[in-house]
Amino acid sequence: MIRVVLPPHLRTLARVTGEVELDLAGPVTRASVLDALEARHPVLRGTIRDYVTLERRPFLRFFACERDLSHQPAETPLPEAVASGAEPLLVIGAIAGG
Repeated sequence: MIRVVLPPHLRTLARVTGEVELDLAGPVTRASVLDALEARHPVLRGTIRDYVTLERRPFLRFFACERDLSHQPAETPLPEAVASGAEPLLVIGAIAGG
């Protein structure tokens, strides 16, 4: 069971509260988690990653086990703690301004 924590605006859009739990078969990568998340909540398609390129949207970051995973390739396996469900994958909305 993979646990995903979404930022408040995406939880509202997907109409979920708290963590989203996903069952995945195969390797646990950021791409496979996002594929499963978008399949379960189609309204999220295009909000976390681009429709065409599947690249991360600006101002969204991915964290797990106190590490920023945002710049790792999408097919890189996620940490074992995330794959086992011990730790969640965090999708964080970055704050900008000045």
